Amino acid sequence: MKYENLTYKIIGCAMKVHGVLGNGFQEVIYQRALAIEMNKQGLGFQREMEMTIFYEGIDIGTRRVDFFVQDTIMVELKALIRLEEVHLAQAMNYCQAYKLPIGLLINFGAQSLEFKRVYNLNHPDNKDYKKQS
Repeated sequence: MKYENLTYKIIGCAMKVHGVLGNGFQEVIYQRALAIEMNKQGLGFQREMEMTIFYEGIDIGTRRVDFFVQDTIMVELKALIRLEEVHLAQAMNYCQAYKLPIGLLINFGAQSLEFKRVYNLNHPDNKDYKKQS
């Protein structure tokens, strides 16, 4: 995939944070620590970036994404005992609503770090991925 190296780098930062902090903190603590780690790794990002959601071309509101990395990848953080399908669906919907090719859902709340890559199959960057599925 086109963004594989970048997603590996972000996941590596999350693994470092989880390795140091473990689980049990509020999401905002992991968000602050991940920002520090991504800065150390030279990743460009915006934190708590407000993005507009459109319905049929009409602005229907905004949603804050936890991180928007390298102007390409949406990163949604959770601090839950376990991820559920609704969290994955939420991340996938954000990718589609923001017209992004890929996003990451990262959960710091479990004993082991959990992460999922989510793809917007309607994005032109993923046209080859769609054929493989």
